[in-house]
Amino acid sequence: MHTSDSSAMMATAGYAFAPPAARTFCARQPRYCSPTGHVREVKLTDRRMAELQAVNSSVNARIMARNDSASGSADDWRIPTREGDCEDFAILKKSELMKRGWPASALLLTVATLGGAGHTVLTVRTDKGDLILDNRSGAVRNWSQTSYRYFARQSQSQSGKWMRIES
Repeated sequence: MHTSDSSAMMATAGYAFAPPAARTFCARQPRYCSPTGHVREVKLTDRRMAELQAVNSSVNARIMARNDSASGSADDWRIPTREGDCEDFAILKKSELMKRGWPASALLLTVATLGGAGHTVLTVRTDKGDLILDNRSGAVRNWSQTSYRYFARQSQSQSGKWMRIES
């Protein structure tokens, strides 16, 4: 990745509506929705990159993918223990990284689409660009190197707020 490449970082353009299930989740689990730490970007060292890869792989391997709609329930954001859908994977990855000392303000739940279907990933803001941890991939990649169309992500500075991502 090149730090001078402006596409390495997502640009935001004002506020966006939070996914309805995110609001309910944040009311139950506010620490995952509060931008504590106030760190804009984490310095990406080899050790930190290894942590990102380990957390991404570990969560992807131990949680079985299952959509809320498959069980006939409404969208329910939660920390999964055995199964979950995309946002549950992203929340668990955020939780695991926070336990390792990563600041919540650099770990942002992010909504996107691929082929018209909604999807949630975890964006990690680093000095080398915005990296994506995704349950559909074992690779940790820069956001601009994925096939998604990104819409919004958690605010880095305001609890419960979401920011629109420029396309």
